[in-house]
Amino acid sequence: MTAVDAARLQFALLAGTHFLFVLVTLGLGPVVAILQTRWALARDRTKAATLESATRFWGQLYLVNYALGIAAGIVMELQLGLHFPGLLDVAGGVFGAPLVIETMAAFFLESTFLGLWVFGWHVLPRWAHTAAFWAVVVTGYLSAFTVMVANGFLRNPVGFTMTGGEARVTDAAALITNPAALLSALHVVGACLMAGAFLLVGVSAWHLRRATTRLPGVVAAGVPGAVLSPENDVWRRSMRIGLVTGTVGAFLAIGFGYAQFGYLQDVPGGQPPVVGIAYAVMMGVAQLAFLVGCVLLLLLPRQTLFRLWTPLRNGLFATLTALLPVPFLTALLGWAAREIGRQPWAIAGVLRTEDAVSGASAAAVIASLVVLVGVMVALAVVDWTVMARLARRGLTRLALGAPPAEVLRDVDDGPDRGPDGTGQTGTGVDDRADVLTFGGAR
Repeated sequence: MTAVDAARLQFALLAGTHFLFVLVTLGLGPVVAILQTRWALARDRTKAATLESATRFWGQLYLVNYALGIAAGIVMELQLGLHFPGLLDVAGGVFGAPLVIETMAAFFLESTFLGLWVFGWHVLPRWAHTAAFWAVVVTGYLSAFTVMVANGFLRNPVGFTMTGGEARVTDAAALITNPAALLSALHVVGACLMAGAFLLVGVSAWHLRRATTRLPGVVAAGVPGAVLSPENDVWRRSMRIGLVTGTVGAFLAIGFGYAQFGYLQDVPGGQPPVVGIAYAVMMGVAQLAFLVGCVLLLLLPRQTLFRLWTPLRNGLFATLTALLPVPFLTALLGWAAREIGRQPWAIAGVLRTEDAVSGASAAAVIASLVVLVGVMVALAVVDWTVMARLARRGLTRLALGAPPAEVLRDVDDGPDRGPDGTGQTGTGVDDRADVLTFGGAR
C-alpha cells in the first residue's frame, strides 16, 4: 500500500464513520425541537406529561450522540492537516473558509445554545428554553451546509480563480449556490431525516412489542382490535412522528438525489462502474422507504397500525426494529460513491490526489491510519453502546431534565416520603411537583 492509498483509505474511513454521528444529530434535532415546542404549548396536563417524557428521552439520545460526535469531528479535522497539506496549500483560501464558519457555528454557537438547553431545565422560561434548542438545530444545519459547500467545491469547483498556484474566491455566491453543495446538502438533509426516523420507529417498535395492553386476555388470544395501553403513548407518538419524518426525508432524498446526477456524471476521466451501482442501490432504498412509509401512514388514522392482529403487529414491529441500520449503511454507501467518483482528483480537474498528500512515508501514514481510525471507531462504539442502553431502558430514570435529587436517587428507592408516608410533607401536594417546575410554570 502506497502513502497515497493509505491517506485515501484513512480519509474514507474517518469521513464515513463521522458521517454516522451527523446522521443522528441532524435527524433527531428537528424531532426533539418539535416535541419540545408541542410540550411548551400543551395545555392538557396528560398530553404535556407525554410530550415531556418524549422530549427528554429523545433529547438524551441526541445529547450523547452530539457530545461524542464533536470529539469525532476533531479527529476528522486533524487528518486533513496531517496528510493533505497540498490541498490546503492550493485551495485553503476557498476550501478552508467554509470550514472556519463551520467551526464557529458548531463549536461556539451550537455548543453554547446546547449548554443553555441542557443546563436550563427548571431555570429558563419555557419559551427561552425551547428557543435555545431551536437555535441548536438551526446552527447544526448551518454547520452541515458549510461542510457541504467545502466538499462541493472539491467535487465541482466554481467561483474561484488560480493566482500564483493558489485558488482565490472570486464569486462567493457561485460557491454557495454550487449544485454540488446546494443539491447535495438537501439530499443529505433527506438522508438524515430518514436515519432519524428509522431510529424513532425502530426503538418505538421495540418497546411497543413489549408493551402491556388494555385488554391482556383479548390480546393474548390474538383477537383483532386489541389496543395498546395508554402508558405507551410516548412510543405511539414517536412512531407516528418517525413515519411522517421518514417519508418526508425519503421524498427529499429521492428528489434531490436525482437532481445531482447532472454534475456527478461530469467528472474528468469518467467514473468507475461501482459508483453507478452504489447510486442505484442508494436511490432504490430511498424509493422503497418512501413507498413503505406511505403505506404505513395510511394505517395511522384511528390508531389502525396499533390495532392490527397481534401476530401481524408484532411481526411488523420486529421487522421495523431490525431495519434500523439500513439508512446508516445506505448513507455510507452514498458517501463512499461520492468520494470514489471524485478520484483521482482531490479537486476535480484542478488538483490530483497524489499531488495533495504529504511527503510522509507509507509506514507513517499507515501508523496514523491505525491510530486515528482506532480512536474514531472507539468513539462510534461508545456512542452506539450508550445510546442502545438508554434506548432499551426507555423512560426509566431519564437523566436529561431531571432534578438532581431524582438523578442521584437509587433505583430501588421509592419516592421521598413525608411524615404521613404519602410522598407529601403535610401541604396536600407532592413536593416533587415544585421541583419539576419548568421555568416557574408546569
